[in-house]
Amino acid sequence: MRKITLLLSFLLMIIYGVNAGGFQVGLQGQRQTGMGLIGTGFIVGPSTVFFNPGGMSFLENKYNFSIGVSPIMSNVSFQYRAPSTYEAKTDNPIGYPFSLYLTGKINDKLSLGLGVYTPYGSTTIWGDDWRGKYVIQDISLMAVYFQPTVSYKFSDKFSAGFGFVFTYGDVTLNKAIPLQNANGQAGQSTISGSSISYGYNVGLVYRPTDKLELGLTYRSEVMMSVEGGDATFNVPSSLSSLFPATNKFDADLPLPGSLNFGASYDVTEKFTLGVDINYVFWSSYESLDFDFETNTSVLEDISLEKNYTDGAIYRIGGEYILNDMWTVRAGFYYDTPVVPDDYYAPETPDAVKLGFTGGLSFNPNDNLSIDISYLYLTGLEREVNYSPENFGGKYKYNAIIPGIGISYKF
Repeated sequence: MRKITLLLSFLLMIIYGVNAGGFQVGLQGQRQTGMGLIGTGFIVGPSTVFFNPGGMSFLENKYNFSIGVSPIMSNVSFQYRAPSTYEAKTDNPIGYPFSLYLTGKINDKLSLGLGVYTPYGSTTIWGDDWRGKYVIQDISLMAVYFQPTVSYKFSDKFSAGFGFVFTYGDVTLNKAIPLQNANGQAGQSTISGSSISYGYNVGLVYRPTDKLELGLTYRSEVMMSVEGGDATFNVPSSLSSLFPATNKFDADLPLPGSLNFGASYDVTEKFTLGVDINYVFWSSYESLDFDFETNTSVLEDISLEKNYTDGAIYRIGGEYILNDMWTVRAGFYYDTPVVPDDYYAPETPDAVKLGFTGGLSFNPNDNLSIDISYLYLTGLEREVNYSPENFGGKYKYNAIIPGIGISYKF
């Protein structure tokens, strides 16, 4: 029965683990996406609310509006460790992270803004009968951030901004339990929960020359506190007393903070080159603690050691203005893994990640812009293991993420 306890403990680890890898890629602006998702020191459009709140007061127009969506088409492939030849692949639906931004100038120095965006959100489906069904069958995660923001320009060279982040998130997960009924069917567990949390986003912008722009931001940790989450178990009737059909749980799940530096330089009047470095404090995830409302001899409150490591993302991108109506972009980024080899689970496609991006803008007039982006994301093959279940093998994943957005300024 101890093994069953460890299996159940993994349910809540997944809620957090899915954020460690996968598609936490900041799809918050099509222009930024097209340039390798840079934006800390590249101030353009109202999506600077997310990328660097300090940049709002440097936007030229009094009012700015943008809306966009970036469909995620992804899959993860798995090959069980040798000498087995077993292989599997996810059958994931298309995800639709979106963003909406508004900014307005109160005066030449003070600007206000609002962002509504989805930095997390994906569904991973391995199926009911794959070899790892006792670890995970499917998971769906969604988080929406609301960020009212203020920016103040102290001089023509320096500005600062602050955004208060209000977060709503929910998760649903299904997995099998290795307890079979009289018909040979495995037991089933479903866990779901939601959380309302808070954080902040602060940024600085410095323009030492007309051509060079520097940015620094800090996005705070957000503590997702799940209270009264639902844990449902379907097991043989002889074991029903050990697994209450409906149960509740509480857990605190930190989403890490990050420190971000960026710079952009106008090489010519038409060509701009930029870089970003994002340092993400995943090491704050030292352990996962949770407790069930009803405990039994096999369903105990658990504290699991995680020991994630900090990670860094290195980005570079550029854009070239062809003429008054057309602009093209390209970029690349390199993302380091953070999940330890012995805690790598099938819902967490964490590896060295390479992102290749491109983009195009069409400006039919001075106020309207239609922006298109494209991101190809691949994780290098990684051979790892999930020690609590001794389940391991080789993982590799890919994602194709087109995007479209509309921006209007006046």
